[in-house]
Order: sequence, then structure tokens, then C-alpha cells
Amino acid sequence: MSEIAIRVEGMRKRYRIGERERYTALRDVLGNAIKAPWRMLRGKNRGASNGKPDHIWALDGVSLEIKHGEAVGLIGRNGAGKTTLLKILSRITKPTEGRAEIHGRVGSLLEVGTGFHQELTGRENIYLNGAILGMKKAEIDRKFDEMVAFAEVETFLDTPVKHYSSGMYVRLAFAVAAHLEPEILLVDEVLAVGDAAFQKKCLGKMNEVTRAGRTVVFVSHNMSAIENLCASAYQIDGGHIVRAGDTRTVVSGYLAEQHRPEANPFTNCTRTGNGKLRVTSFRLETPLGKPLDVARSGEAVVFAFGFENRGCAARDRVSFSFSVHTDHEVAVFHYYSHFSNTVFENLPATGTFKCRLPELALAPGNYLVMCRAMLNGDQFIGTEADWPQVYVPLSVASGDFYGTGDVNLTTWAPILVKGTWSME
Repeated sequence: MSEIAIRVEGMRKRYRIGERERYTALRDVLGNAIKAPWRMLRGKNRGASNGKPDHIWALDGVSLEIKHGEAVGLIGRNGAGKTTLLKILSRITKPTEGRAEIHGRVGSLLEVGTGFHQELTGRENIYLNGAILGMKKAEIDRKFDEMVAFAEVETFLDTPVKHYSSGMYVRLAFAVAAHLEPEILLVDEVLAVGDAAFQKKCLGKMNEVTRAGRTVVFVSHNMSAIENLCASAYQIDGGHIVRAGDTRTVVSGYLAEQHRPEANPFTNCTRTGNGKLRVTSFRLETPLGKPLDVARSGEAVVFAFGFENRGCAARDRVSFSFSVHTDHEVAVFHYYSHFSNTVFENLPATGTFKCRLPELALAPGNYLVMCRAMLNGDQFIGTEADWPQVYVPLSVASGDFYGTGDVNLTTWAPILVKGTWSME
């Protein structure tokens, strides 16, 4: 048996804008063959007349290899081509160009609930949906109780699913699909449905699948789930693979792209202060001075602010500060250098203020950073030198903050804390 589970070579998929795909009958094939020369000429004329493309390339030259037993993540923006690739691998749609080899039985969780009939009961839909997904009746019988327990719909099992809440419907659909035992499992955004408790349950089931040594291709916008489940990842953008490698590197690069400003926000921003000092840039660094795209919970990080000295005397004492806010501009913390008995004198013409945090106590998410410089005092009695009225984006990814190996902790607050527990 080949060690390669999935091999994709030069995969391209084109969709015509405004045209619905439909089933092709023999009469359509014969008719299209007769009309082909005229259609080609008409297509050329149509493209030239309105100047707009009549198609898009959902995939444009994708090539990759996935070995048996690997768990691989696919990440990217909406419309990048991730779902299209999974649909081709699931044989739901055909590629326009290129080829894909699949070695092993494939199970797909692309659209949870596909195959459910509104008029049938939950029990009947389990058997119907299981059959659609390739399960034999004996296999469904053997796993029936396990699926029902997972979905938590025992009370309503003999009620038509049209009377189910959306949460019940989704739980039952996922329970059926998740209890397949394929050699290759293709999963598309199943963690985006249901409440927090159910998402955690789904994640646990996915962990079981990966630990069992099955090949998993997992599409999700939940970067913590991708990092927790997958050893490697591909980033797709505009139908192309733009980044590939170990999951942590790929996710970090992707998050940095999504949260990176297009230009230096300090260039033309509104400022207050006497202008004797001006902040010119912001970046994250490692403790060794290496630029950092994304910070990680629990790891050391350096906040570095570039500045220009525009009139500070050698004796002027500068207290520099920065604050971190949620993406709704709610302050999380504020840190002046003089809080740690540090002020700066004899400033050069240009330089960088750096603040090293030995352990970043922020939960994963997107934040905003603001900074301020004061002369000869503190935030209440000193003279303001520069206060740029701009928020700079900061991305924080999952990290092992508590040292337990769990990088997918559920939290509803931006600040992480450590303590010791006891019982008396």
C-alpha cells in the first residue's frame, strides 16, 4: 500500500460567474459537441464586449501530498478555495484541470446534516444519513446507542426532525458523520456549529480520530483547533497554496497577515504633545531581537517602539508607556516605564524603547496597542511629549501558558492568571 494517502497535482477549478452547475445528460453532451465551435466564438466575443471576466478560478494550480496517518490543516480566508478542494477530493465536483489520487476509503464532513429529511424522525434519519455516508445497517446498529448518546437527543429520538431546534439538529447530524471509520477523513468547519460545550465535544471526537492514526484533512477558522489537531498545515489564498509547513509556523504567518496594517499607522496620524519626541514605529520581537509576527500566550515577548528625538534635552527624563486594548477598544492593561522605576535620559537622535514581558498573560485573540511618552514626571503631573492617536494591531496565538501541554483552553476573558489551588 502506498504511503501517500492523498496526492494532488496541478489542481485547477473554474466556475462561471452567474451560471449554475447542473447534471449533464447524454443529450447535453451531444448537443454541446455540435455547438462547441459557435460557443467558443461567442465566448470570445462576450468576454471582449463587456471587459469583465465571465469566470473565476477557485483553485489555480494546487499541488500537495499527504501521507497516511497525517493530520493536516487547511487555513485561509473565506473564498480562498479550501472547501472547493475538499469537494473535489470527496468527488462532489470535478476539477477543471489537474488530478488527485486518493488511496483509502474517504469519509467527508463537509455540510453537516446533508441527507436529513425533515419529515422523518431522528431515529429514521440516523439510518438514512448513515446509509448516504456509506455505513452498512449492521454498522449503524452497532454504533446507534453511541451516536444517540453523543447527540444527547434520546428524549426526541422518535420526533420528526422538523420540530428539532437548530442545535439538536446539528448535534444529531454530526454524531452520525463523526462515528464513521474511514481511512481518510475530510472535515470542513464542523466546529463552527453548536454551542461552546458541543464544540469542545466535537474537538474531543476529532482528537480520537487523529490518535487512531487515520488521515485527516481539517478546514477551520479556529486556529487553536488547527494547532491542537494538526502537525502540518497549508494556507490557501486565491486558489493558490501560499504557505506550507509545520502548523505553528503556518498559523503564525496567517494571523500576522490578517492583522497587519497596510502602512505604518504612525506616518500621518493625529498626535498630541509638545513634539519633542515622536514615536515612529511599533514591532514585536523575541527576547533575542528577532522580529515576531504573532505573540503567543505564556511566552516571552518584547514590545519595541521606534522614536525620533526632536528636541529632548540630555537632562529630560522620559517615561514611556503602552497600553493593550480589546478589539472593542476596552483597555486590558497599561504599563508606564516609571512603574518599574525606569526613566530614559540622554536620548539619541533615533532609537527604540523596548519593554520585555517575560510571560505574556493574554488569551489568544486580536488586540490593539496604543503608546504615549511623558517628560519629567508621570502620567498625571509630567509634560506630554507625544501621544499618537492611533491603535496598532496585535495578534496573540495559543501557547502553553500553564505548562500543561494544553494550548486549546477555553476562556472568556483576555487576561490569563496563575495561582495555586488547595483544599482545607
